Amino acid sequence: MRFDIVTIFPEYLAPLELSLVGKARSGGLVDIRVHDLRDSATDRHRSVDDTPYGGGPGMVMMPEPWGVALDGIRATAQVDPWLVIPTPSGYRFDQRAATTLATCEHVVFACGRYEGIDARIAEHYATRADWAGVLEWSIGDYVLAGGEAATLVMVEAITRLIPGVLGNAQSAADDSFSKAQGPPLEGPVFTKPPVWRDLAVPDVLLTGDHGRIDTWRTEQARDRTGQRRPDLA
Repeated sequence: MRFDIVTIFPEYLAPLELSLVGKARSGGLVDIRVHDLRDSATDRHRSVDDTPYGGGPGMVMMPEPWGVALDGIRATAQVDPWLVIPTPSGYRFDQRAATTLATCEHVVFACGRYEGIDARIAEHYATRADWAGVLEWSIGDYVLAGGEAATLVMVEAITRLIPGVLGNAQSAADDSFSKAQGPPLEGPVFTKPPVWRDLAVPDVLLTGDHGRIDTWRTEQARDRTGQRRPDLA
């Protein structure tokens, strides 16, 4: 799978060299390419933003550099890519969205800054026959300084669902929000030692009775879902 990420802060994406995503990259399971939007600017100052039409605070990212950058990426693509634009005004990104994109071959992320990217970028690439479509997604009900942090979240969420990335494929199936049935949140987990600072591992987990353990875990997951995410219960 190929990811292209366009940003004015390429260094922000350095964590993609680490941990699970880094291993997936070195193992050839994902191809991640980071592009500096300013390389596509058309003036000597490498400008990528201007004042908003209609007035208002802040600056808006101009469409021309984005068009140059995205067209350049498309020229090197083997399949029609999806364009993902992280934005607090987007649809909610969730595990279902991550699962869907994990089956795609090529995804391009456009990391906006300031007041966002000129809306004509989303409109234009949504109608292009050589692009799979445009997805404007939000990772939560809050505002970040730019799309880079949201892109890191989405790339990791998608990558861990690609076959071969996780050492045990069952890990993804048992994750919160991934279970085919039962409570959507995962319950508490424990490891050695059996007692730590006077806190003991629940006795049922030490019995070896997998039927009882499964029942206990389901009950704990149901309780946690009801307490923390009653909207999902």
